[in-house]
Amino acid sequence: MIVAIGKNNEIGKDNKLLWHLPNDLKFFKETTINKTIIMGRKTFESLPGKLPKRKHIIITTNHDYQLDEILFHSIKEALDYIKTCKEECFVIGGASIYQEFLPYAKYLYITKVEDNKDADAYFPEIKDDNYIITLLGANEDNGIKYKHYKYEKRSN
Repeated sequence: MIVAIGKNNEIGKDNKLLWHLPNDLKFFKETTINKTIIMGRKTFESLPGKLPKRKHIIITTNHDYQLDEILFHSIKEALDYIKTCKEECFVIGGASIYQEFLPYAKYLYITKVEDNKDADAYFPEIKDDNYIITLLGANEDNGIKYKHYKYEKRSN
């Protein structure tokens, strides 16, 4: 999974990102390039277009939805597909997709933004002690500070 969250785990409002952080967008691009990205239909529709050099998987319960991408109608279908993937797969949102995939994700790339905003979409609560956490870097854009972390799920 890859996500940018605010102090209250907020991730979006009205199907839009809460912050414009150019260096975080660069981190997202460098981390997901040449990988498969998995998202809900609303997240896909919020993108400025198809993201270059990435395979897109869209999950929707709307069986009439037509798209020139890989389309699944359930989390189970997507999980079965992921098992056959040769490249790394990244879940990129939205909130309900993060919630559904969280138990299956081995790695979480979380940008923690030192800000809070009014939101209607949130990343699920996670327990830090279930993960080995590595600080990947710190940054600041537009006067907003944030840090990139990699969370690796601890083995049971």
